[in-house]
Amino acid sequence: MSVEQRVQARLFELQDRQYRAFHCRLIPHINPETVIGVRTPELRKFAKAFSKEPEAGEFLQILPHKFYEENNLHGFLIEAMKDYHQVVAALDAFLPYVDNWATCDLLKPVCFAKNREKLLPCVTRWLGDAHPYTVRFAIEMLMTHYLREDFSPEYPAWVAAVESDHYYIRMMQAWYFATALAFRYEEILPYLTPFPLGTAKNHPKGSGELPRPPGAQG
Repeated sequence: MSVEQRVQARLFELQDRQYRAFHCRLIPHINPETVIGVRTPELRKFAKAFSKEPEAGEFLQILPHKFYEENNLHGFLIEAMKDYHQVVAALDAFLPYVDNWATCDLLKPVCFAKNREKLLPCVTRWLGDAHPYTVRFAIEMLMTHYLREDFSPEYPAWVAAVESDHYYIRMMQAWYFATALAFRYEEILPYLTPFPLGTAKNHPKGSGELPRPPGAQG
């Protein structure tokens, strides 16, 4: 049995069919046949144990993956890496295969917090990428790491300059500005009136309403 087959077998052992039905509604454009239905705490626990095995490195070389949870496992394995350059290389290989907001948003490499200066050139490169979830990830990194002591007025300008009709890029732009407003009110307020999504109220945390993504039902 290959590494891929062993991982898939373990994931199916962790399957929760009720959770699968619920989670498929959150990622409506993903083929339900590719969703196993593993709760995030269980997947994180598996990832923590699996990361200590030699086969984890082999698994990271297998792209693309067949199942949604394999992608999330891949993301958790990257997240746990301690070497900055190794993380960036792994992300550059993986991001082109990220096909949904949930997998994209779980990617929070721990080592980035201590390498913010090194990270910026990567963020600017990812912002200019053609793949929408790479762009979404770049905006999230700006939101996560550069709104406090490492803030610069040029960073919100970078986010505002991203032109896209992609739903999940636009929602991340709105999320960025809604969050940035709490930390950098004076610097961020001028962006809200001309912002393509209108104002911070366009973000669900500002309005209490979530615009329906393409393919959503019910």
